[in-house]
Amino acid sequence: MKMKRVQTVVPAMALWLVVTTLAAAAFDAHAGYYYPEAQTQEVYISDLALAEDTGKRSRAAFVSGLASQNSKLGYPPGYHLFAKGTELEKLIVVATGDGRYDTLFRLRALLASLTSMARTTDLFAQSNQPQDLNFLDLCKLIGFTQVTVSNGKDVTHQIKVR
Repeated sequence: MKMKRVQTVVPAMALWLVVTTLAAAAFDAHAGYYYPEAQTQEVYISDLALAEDTGKRSRAAFVSGLASQNSKLGYPPGYHLFAKGTELEKLIVVATGDGRYDTLFRLRALLASLTSMARTTDLFAQSNQPQDLNFLDLCKLIGFTQVTVSNGKDVTHQIKVR
């Protein structure tokens, strides 16, 4: 009898482990704090390899650099940028006020405008054809694995960068 009990417990424990592992992988610790749960998601695949000196520091410096550019505009920025995650591998972009970036199209336009800002960085300029790259390519280059853009109220789009 004891042997039979062990045989039924092991598969049940294995199933529990798989379910809890999948749930943990799908869990977004920043949803509900910085932005609402994502309504839309996509995967962006870039052919670029990671830059040699990429790491936590380079991602922090990148976000700080873009924030610094925003502060020099002479008016309050329309969004804030954050790098989160244990290795700062998640980029979060959240609108600062109502009526901004409240559709998927406006969120994508924001990413396009970030491309223009990012093209002024040294890292972007070092690539062979910076005019052919976009913001998500740069995110891949410096090691971001996820980019989340949100109006901070009711619209969130999340992009897995591969």
